[in-house]
Amino acid sequence: MDNKFTLNEVKPGEKCRIKELIMNGALTQRLLDMGFLRGTELEVIRNAPFADPLEVFIRGSHVSLRHNEAKLLVVERL
Repeated sequence: MDNKFTLNEVKPGEKCRIKELIMNGALTQRLLDMGFLRGTELEVIRNAPFADPLEVFIRGSHVSLRHNEAKLLVVERL
């Protein structure tokens, strides 16, 4: 069973680990700068499927992302 998804598909309360970033220039660099690195674990706090933002808890901080940003992060559920 494949356990990989993009971050925008993860439901609130679920924990996941970043597997890869889908390259997209400056936007990808912004995510890297905020700590979204391969192997990092995070928890989705809020995710409204058709409305921004998506809120995650990562590295001790709450971070909000747009869904188009979350689609760049391939994750696996824990």
